[in-house]
Amino acid sequence: MAKRVQDVRPPRKPDAEKWLRENVTEQKKRYAAIVREMDGIEKERQRWYAEFLHIVSTRGWNVNGDQRMVVPVKDLPKRPKGRSKVVF
Repeated sequence: MAKRVQDVRPPRKPDAEKWLRENVTEQKKRYAAIVREMDGIEKERQRWYAEFLHIVSTRGWNVNGDQRMVVPVKDLPKRPKGRSKVVF
């Protein structure tokens, strides 16, 4: 099988490698801070989620202009088990 251009990875310059490592480190620190913050407000987030589900199942939500649609309780999404995940 012939070697394709997209399969060959060009060598990275040392200064580019250094820049990449620094930026990845900074991103991981920011991500850790976001995870800590989200974990800190987990109970409040659960309350917001419950309030939202209550509103859409009682008053409904706007479908078009001033038309509202109530979502039956049986159609409401179930909370996934386990810890909430922060997407990176």
